[in-house]
Amino acid sequence: MSAQKLDITRLGGQGDGIAETPQGQIFVPFTAPGDVITAGVEKSRGTLMAVLEPSPRRVTPPCPHFGPDDDEAGCGGCALQHVAAETYQDWKRGLVVAALEARGITTEVAPLVTCEPGTRRRVVFAARRTDKGAILGFNRAQSHHIVSVETCIVATGRINQALPAIRRLATAVAVGKEPFRLSVLDAVPGFDIAVDAPFKLKEPDRLRIITAVRAEPLAARLSFNGEILIEKQPPELEFGSVTVNPPPGGFVQASRAAEEVMGDLVTGHLKKSKRVLDLFSGSGTFALRLAQQSHVHAVEADGPSLAALDKAARRTQGLKPVSVEKRDLFRRPLMLAELKAYQGLVFDPPRAGAEVQVADIARSTVKHIAAVSCNPTTLARDLEILIKGGYKLTSVTPIDQFLWSGHVEVVALLERPKR
Repeated sequence: MSAQKLDITRLGGQGDGIAETPQGQIFVPFTAPGDVITAGVEKSRGTLMAVLEPSPRRVTPPCPHFGPDDDEAGCGGCALQHVAAETYQDWKRGLVVAALEARGITTEVAPLVTCEPGTRRRVVFAARRTDKGAILGFNRAQSHHIVSVETCIVATGRINQALPAIRRLATAVAVGKEPFRLSVLDAVPGFDIAVDAPFKLKEPDRLRIITAVRAEPLAARLSFNGEILIEKQPPELEFGSVTVNPPPGGFVQASRAAEEVMGDLVTGHLKKSKRVLDLFSGSGTFALRLAQQSHVHAVEADGPSLAALDKAARRTQGLKPVSVEKRDLFRRPLMLAELKAYQGLVFDPPRAGAEVQVADIARSTVKHIAAVSCNPTTLARDLEILIKGGYKLTSVTPIDQFLWSGHVEVVALLERPKR
């Protein structure tokens, strides 16, 4: 590793600063465009050693755990707390613009819908047993080392207040010394905590964990590798005006505020559709909102999520009919004949996108489509297929659901022009 003086010119796709050198690009975390720095360089990666001339676009990070590695900092949860808001927002919107342009799609991209600190309701912590109890925090960037945190300014206030209790629960769970994960969902009336661990529990371990959960008033349910160990009261979420009991560790949008924006965009675009398909529906983020105005058929591969959606629809009065179908859309996409009955469609697939399914949608007569994704690259690929099939892209809205990270949510709306 050699020490070099570098000029940072722009931000890369993951939020690292980029320096252009005769040897090629060098990526340096925790730097901002306009910084003049010294970095230890090995191949194309740099480790920040000193900021010689700070950029006007550099700000003081608000979190004590953010920054280059030391005893307290080095948390890998955020990448860009040190960059001024306007620069950060332009960069994040630019991720979407660049992904679309790479596919030859030129369109107006709306300004980034911003996210406030303290609004993330679902947080995945890393934990590991130590001689002094469990360490709870986040993995250092590109490392398995866990940085212990006393606060997380991205998470909701309730999660921050409960961190000591969550750490106590992690201590009760920790059997071996292998690291494990705790997914904490801020729900009503209390937290839904799902543990994903590489070890097994014996009966004394189960009793110890159950006793610990009973002692913590904010924990409503705790599951271990998908098995519910204790459920004091089913956790609840609101999708529009419908109350849902999500399954343990099930997919949930990270921020309720972002979910509301996404829901408004999707329901507004499909408001004239009498019959709507919701593909990759999860527990009903969009399906249950859409059921207030349309007949909805929800398709999802995860059985527990689909069951939660179905139960919520059945017990809620005033909704249009909702039908559900358990189906792996990657292996068995809806075919052209099955799509004919619908005027509207929304799909929100995993990061891999919905390439196989979209190929059939592009040949369909569905009038209005809402495409939702947390991966601009695969979304752009899917949009290209739809556009080549005759659809017109009417709007693209980036949403900063994952504050200070390299991830961005996007809602794209399309319609098939009248022939």
